[in-house]
Amino acid sequence: MKALLKQYWLPLLGVLIGAVGGYLYWRFVGCSSGTCPITASPWTSTIWGAAIGGLLTSSLKKETKYD
Repeated sequence: MKALLKQYWLPLLGVLIGAVGGYLYWRFVGCSSGTCPITASPWTSTIWGAAIGGLLTSSLKKETKYD
């Protein structure tokens, strides 16, 4: 478990920050009419934020070269 966390700490941090950001976006910006598919619910906004955060931070990781 420790080795797994050491290997994937950056994407996991991105998921956590993205989830918090998605929830905060729903809380403070959101959708006043309730018809917006992503920002109408705190659950969908949080999940989308976590997915985007994980994808962005996983793209920052350097690839190891095997020769």
